[in-house]
Amino acid sequence: MSDQIQFIVEKLNQEPFRKNYNLITFDSLESMQLLQLLSDVLGEIDPKHAVDIREELPEQTAKRMLSLLGILKYKPPGSTSDLSAFRQGLVTGSKPVIHPVLHWLLQRTSELKKRAYLARFLVKLEVPAEFLQDDTVADINKQYEELMEAFKNLHKECEQLKTSGLSTAEIRRDISAMEEEKDQLIKRVERLKKRVETVQNHQRMLEIARQLRLEKEREESLAQQKQEQKNQLFHAEQRLQRAQLQLKEMHHAVADSKPEGVMKKLEEEINFNSYLVIEKIPRELESKKNTAYFLQKVVAEPAMGQSDLDVLDVKINEVNAQMNQLIEKRMMKYEPIDSKFSMYRQQASIISRKKEAKAEELQAAKEEMSSAERQMLQKTSQAQELEGSEMLRGDEFKHYVNKLRSKNTFYKKKRLEIAEITAEYGILQRTEELLKQRHEAIQQQLQAIEDKKGISGYSYTQEELERVSAVKSEMDEMKGRTLDNMSEMVKKLNAMVAEKKASLAPVIKELRQLRQKCQELTQECDEKKIQYDSCAAGLESNRSALEQEVKGLLEECAQEESNYRYVNCMKRNLEIQLQRAKEEMKAYVSPDPQERRKAIREQYTRMILEQENLGKKLREKQKVVRESHGPNMKQMKMWQDFEQLMECKRECFLKQQNQTAIGQVIQEGGKDRLVL
Repeated sequence: MSDQIQFIVEKLNQEPFRKNYNLITFDSLESMQLLQLLSDVLGEIDPKHAVDIREELPEQTAKRMLSLLGILKYKPPGSTSDLSAFRQGLVTGSKPVIHPVLHWLLQRTSELKKRAYLARFLVKLEVPAEFLQDDTVADINKQYEELMEAFKNLHKECEQLKTSGLSTAEIRRDISAMEEEKDQLIKRVERLKKRVETVQNHQRMLEIARQLRLEKEREESLAQQKQEQKNQLFHAEQRLQRAQLQLKEMHHAVADSKPEGVMKKLEEEINFNSYLVIEKIPRELESKKNTAYFLQKVVAEPAMGQSDLDVLDVKINEVNAQMNQLIEKRMMKYEPIDSKFSMYRQQASIISRKKEAKAEELQAAKEEMSSAERQMLQKTSQAQELEGSEMLRGDEFKHYVNKLRSKNTFYKKKRLEIAEITAEYGILQRTEELLKQRHEAIQQQLQAIEDKKGISGYSYTQEELERVSAVKSEMDEMKGRTLDNMSEMVKKLNAMVAEKKASLAPVIKELRQLRQKCQELTQECDEKKIQYDSCAAGLESNRSALEQEVKGLLEECAQEESNYRYVNCMKRNLEIQLQRAKEEMKAYVSPDPQERRKAIREQYTRMILEQENLGKKLREKQKVVRESHGPNMKQMKMWQDFEQLMECKRECFLKQQNQTAIGQVIQEGGKDRLVL
C-alpha cells in the first residue's frame, strides 16, 4: 500500500499536475479533495471531465466518473457483490476506493487518453428496435455504423503511419519535390495548350483524346478482369479435376473392396484421428501453453542485474543438490519394491515414444501422399493440355469403343458418297474438255469465214466494245454519286464550323479572364511559398534544438529509472532475506514441535544425523570387508591353484588317450602284414 501511495505522489508531482504533495499531505487529504483530484486526473485523460465537483451534485459526479471508468474498462478489486460498496465509496470519497483508481489511472495515462479519444467516436448509440422500423431512422443508423467503420480504418492507417518511421523532414522533402513536379507539369500543360490552340477543331480533338484515354483504361480494366476470370476458371477446373479424380478413386475403391475392408479402414482412420485429438494434440498444446506462460512470466519480471542472476544461480544449485539427495534417499528406501514398477514404466515410455514416432511417420506419409496426389493432378492437367483427353477406364472405355464403331460406319458411308462424287466429277471434267474442243473448232470456223469475207477480228472487237461500254457506264454512275456525297459533306462541315465558332466564342472570352486570374494566383502563391519556407526554416531550427533537449532529458530519465529499479530490486531482495531470517528465528524459537520441524536449521540437523548414520553403516561395512580380505584372497589363490591342477590333469588324460589310439593302429597294421 505504501508503494502504491508513493507512486501516486510521484506521478502527481510531475507534469501536467504539479501538485507538490508528499506522503503526509497526500494522506491527509479529505474526501472532497480526493474526489476533486480524481476528477482532475480524469479531466487530463478526457477534457470533458475537467470540471469543479463543487458545481455539480454528488450523484452527477459519481455517475460521470463511473461512466468514464466503464469506458476505460476499469475493474474494481473484489467480487461482483462489492460493486455497490465501490459505488458508495466513490460517492463518499473513500480512500480505499480512490487510491486504487488513481494508481490504475496514473499507471497507463497515455493508453487511457487514446481509449477515451476513441470512445467519443466508437461507443455505439443504442437505438430501440421500434424506432429502427422507420426507414429514415434505419438509413441514418446504417450510415452512422458505416462512418464508424470508416473511422476505425482511418485510425488504423494513422497509427500505422505513426509507427512506420517516416520523419517530418522526409515528408517535407517529398512535399517540396512534388510541388516542383507540379509546377513543371503546369508549365508543360500551358505550353501544350498554347500549341493546341493554333490547331483547328482542337476542342473536338481533345474530347476524342479524352475518350480514347477512357477507352484504353476501360480496355485495361476489362483485360485485367478477363485475366482474373481466366485464373478463376483455371482454379475451378483444377478443383473439378481433383473432385473427379477423388470420385473415380472412391468408385474403384468401392468396386474392388468389401464392406469389411472399408469398415476396417475407417476404424483405423478413426483410431488414428482419435489418438491425435485425445493424446498428441492436447499434449503439444499444453507444452506450447506452458512455454508461452513461462515466456510471459519472464517478460513480466522487472529488469535484473548480474547480482540477481548470481543469487538465482546459487538457489538453483541448492535446489538441485537437495533434489539429488532426496532421490538418493528414495532409491535407498524403495529400490527393491520400485524396481518392477520402474521396468514397467520404462517399457510404457518406450511404447509411447514408438507410438508417437509411428504417428508422426503416418502423418508425414499422409502429407507425402497428398503432395503426390497434387503432382498427379498437375501431370494429368498437363497431359490433357497436350493430348486433349485423359485416360479412360471401365465403362468410359466401352462407351468410347462404341462411339468409335459408330464413327467407323459413318466414315465408310461418307467414303462411298465421296467415291460417287469423284466418279461424277470425272464425267463432268470430260464433258468440259469436249465442250472446250468444240468451242475452239467453232471459233476457228468463224475466223476462217471472217477471213473469207475480209472482216477478220470483228467478233473480238465487238466483245471488247461491249465490255468497255459497260465499264464506262459504271464509272459514270460512281462519279455522280461521289460528287453528290462531296457536296453534302462540304455543307455539313461548313455548318459544323459555324456552330463550333459560335459555341467557342464565350469559352474563349472566359478563358482569357481565367488566364489573368491564374497569373494573379500564381504570383500570390509564390509570395505565400516564400513566407512558408522562411517560417518552416525557423520552426525546423527550433524543433531540432527541442529534440536535442528532449533526447538529453529522456536519457537522463532512463538512467534514473534504471537506478531506481536496481535499488528497488536490491531493497526487495534484502526484505525477502530479512523476512526469511525472521521466519527461521520464529520457527526455531517456537515451542510447537511441528513449527520447529519446519525450520531450516532443524531440517539440516536431521539431514546431518542421517548422513552420519549412513557414514557409520558404511564404515562398519568397510571394516567387515577389510577383516575378510586376507582369508578371501587366500581362498581365491587356492581355487586358482586347484584350477591349474585340474587343467594339467585334463591335458595328461588327453595325451594318454592319443597314445593309446596310435598303439592300437600300429598293432592292427602288424597283424595284417603277418596274415599276408
